[in-house]
Amino acid sequence: MRILLIDIDTLRPDHMGCYGYHRNTSPNIDSIAARGVCFNNTYITDAPCLPSRSALWSGRTGFHTGVVGHGGTAADPHVEGNFRGFRDRYSESSLTSALRKAGYYTTTVSTFGERHAAWWWYAGWNEVINCGGGGVEIADDVTPHALSWLDEHAEEDNWFLHVNYWDPHTPYRTPEGFGNPFEDEPLDPWYTEELRKRCFDGFGPHSAQELHNYPTPDMFTWINKYPRINMPSLSSMAEVKRWIDGYDVGIRYADMHVGYLLDKLHEKGIVDDVAIIVTSDHGENQGELNVWGDHQSADDITCRVPLIVSWPGVVDEPRVDKALHQHFDWAATVLELAGGSVPEKWDGCSFAKEMKEQQEAGRDYVVTSQAAWACQRGVRFDHDGKAYICLRTYHDGHKDFDDVMLYCLTDDPHEEHNLAKEKPALVQQAMAYLADWHHEQMVTADSDVDPMVTVLCEGGPYHTRGMLKNYIKVLEDTGRAEHAETLKKRHPDELSEDYPYYQNHKG
Repeated sequence: MRILLIDIDTLRPDHMGCYGYHRNTSPNIDSIAARGVCFNNTYITDAPCLPSRSALWSGRTGFHTGVVGHGGTAADPHVEGNFRGFRDRYSESSLTSALRKAGYYTTTVSTFGERHAAWWWYAGWNEVINCGGGGVEIADDVTPHALSWLDEHAEEDNWFLHVNYWDPHTPYRTPEGFGNPFEDEPLDPWYTEELRKRCFDGFGPHSAQELHNYPTPDMFTWINKYPRINMPSLSSMAEVKRWIDGYDVGIRYADMHVGYLLDKLHEKGIVDDVAIIVTSDHGENQGELNVWGDHQSADDITCRVPLIVSWPGVVDEPRVDKALHQHFDWAATVLELAGGSVPEKWDGCSFAKEMKEQQEAGRDYVVTSQAAWACQRGVRFDHDGKAYICLRTYHDGHKDFDDVMLYCLTDDPHEEHNLAKEKPALVQQAMAYLADWHHEQMVTADSDVDPMVTVLCEGGPYHTRGMLKNYIKVLEDTGRAEHAETLKKRHPDELSEDYPYYQNHKG
């Protein structure tokens, strides 16, 4: 079997045609969905980029790997200690290592490992093609390497090719010559002046007024390099449209390059003999929870990802799968469909049998996690025919997050109405699920540490460390003193000289 995994960073499903989006952002991906399975409810276990791909490739939660953040101790796997053998666990039990054991030649066209210094992620690859750029490269830099590899290997059997595009990720850097296919198309009706104003008056990194993270002296120098995002804030609906257009254009641009890959498979005469998978590492909030163009929470928008699968001999008719899956359940399924064995201690559960029988079989609930921009865990579950997500916040990431938030995704897909006080029984149900999950993680762990606690003890989420003092001044200088006071009360430790960040940066 030949397997092509197309991994498009920061791709939220509801901005794709096959998931119902009103703009034609993904015609080539939609063509794959038209002959495959479109999974509606696939959730990553750990957000964002580094924790997500760590979980997918290891088959284990961040709780078990230790990787839940982007910096500090929790950006690296747990040390194996005196039980480590001649080779570490990833060389023996990663997704690619398991595929190699099953007889596959594994190749990645990706800068991911270098971008996040995740050197262990290279375990199991026969061939690594790093086109440079560290994740700021565009599809034009990636596709030629993939096409060249296919020219040389396409007609061979038993290969696994991973192609990684970053284009929808900020800064939106699609070449100006590509234009804007959506210039004359309206936004989703959800985007209103009332929403923009409410977000603009709010606070937080990547909020409407702090569009490019925490303001810095060199911010304008940086954003002026990228014409599609060179605005400091969303001060008008015209800027909101320009911002969303930038994201959607990035999707359309990456999709065009997916088309080039499909054309090559047709040219080689093997398109009907290749399993094609399209997915992402996380979604992208675009106004939800007042986060614009980033992935800073454990919510539905950040943690729900597209999963589109065309697999000859397994998928006979196009269909939609609505069952709840964790992302690494798909990794386990790939291994089984490819004739391999799911390694011991994987948390991912294969649904290959159900897929072959065109049945749905998922989890009763899934748990999501974020510890790079906030410290938060979420529980996605169904109740009385409706979808809910409940978020438990341990560190707000300097955003307007309550300790507990409950959203009915069926009625409120953009998470505007916190129902936690109105529906305490559902909150209790979600917290019971979370407690059960935490118990299961603890009793099956190789380490005695919950890595999210490590993040909290090291000064909070990596991207917020040491940023509060300056941000409070920004809030006060822009007429938002009440928000500054809120953050002072929530995080007095971060204003103290004993705060770990300041202790580590003395001198």
